Amino acid sequence: MSDSLDAAALLGMLRRMMVIRRFEERAAQSYQQANVGGFCHLYIGQEAVAVGSISALRPDDPIITAYRDHGHALARDMDPRYAMAELFGKLTGCSKGKGGSMHYFDREHHMYGGHAIVGGQCPLGIGIAFGIQYLEEDKVCVCYLGDGALNQGGFHESMNMAAVMNLPIIFALENNQYSMGTHIARGTAAADNLPAKAAAYDMRADACDGMDVQAVYNCFAKQAALVRAGEGPAFVDCQTYRYKGHSMSDPQKYRSKDEVSEQEQQDPINKLVNHLIDNHLCDQSEIDKIDKHAKDQALESVKFANDSPETGLDELFTDVYSQPYGPYKKGDLPLMLRERDPGDR
Repeated sequence: MSDSLDAAALLGMLRRMMVIRRFEERAAQSYQQANVGGFCHLYIGQEAVAVGSISALRPDDPIITAYRDHGHALARDMDPRYAMAELFGKLTGCSKGKGGSMHYFDREHHMYGGHAIVGGQCPLGIGIAFGIQYLEEDKVCVCYLGDGALNQGGFHESMNMAAVMNLPIIFALENNQYSMGTHIARGTAAADNLPAKAAAYDMRADACDGMDVQAVYNCFAKQAALVRAGEGPAFVDCQTYRYKGHSMSDPQKYRSKDEVSEQEQQDPINKLVNHLIDNHLCDQSEIDKIDKHAKDQALESVKFANDSPETGLDELFTDVYSQPYGPYKKGDLPLMLRERDPGDR
């Protein structure tokens, strides 16, 4: 870990990473208590990627990601209460409880969604980048993807179009080594030379230690500056690891406990804490205060979610059509939800 960032910046990153970690722990607990519906993909272990990269961007630089999106939302300063309420399917959630774990959205903070289709965010990402270019804005879009998306057609089409049109976008590969339960070496060609994916499109490639938040920051600060200067799109391989399963329902039979334990020795939060203390940038008491605040925020988010109102049927068609209710009138229920005549077949 280099020393290019001062203590204030590093402590800010630590706060965000700890908020993500403690939030995810409470999210897992809430899922086990059956308060979270649908899938739930935790970001534990990958915190340095979202925090480091987003810290290197400007607040109005748009980001878009896949279904493991809690970390990006919180790194972009989404209120943890709204994030947890979304998991609970409550009206106060960031997507009014209609998106759940995989579909966080925060227009205020320029986070344009988590997306459940593998690689499906890539064409949307270049659409955002094209909008930036068309409007001649001084912005950079970052499109996050998992290593499983490397094998999807939409990813390659997006890389090709980004290169051909010189779009202001960074493809941020969160390479946690596994596509669900398949190791990258078993399912992806050139797994030991991922920059080759970018070379195929004459695109600039870079790589960073995704378990070191400062290394991630330095890499994305460099690439964002190049993209902003009109030097074309970039592909960044962020080498990271998730400590939990693909989702909460994953028994993780595809990897050993020893492998996970070995990776946990590179924990990004502990690595930053050790750097701060070893370089006398803060002491343990300050670390403890930051951690306590993160734990308190996570607990408060659960309380807020529990106390929030359920999303009603009147929200079923809002935010779907360009007009509030599309072809329906406010208060109408779709045919499938109306009481059927017993004689209907």
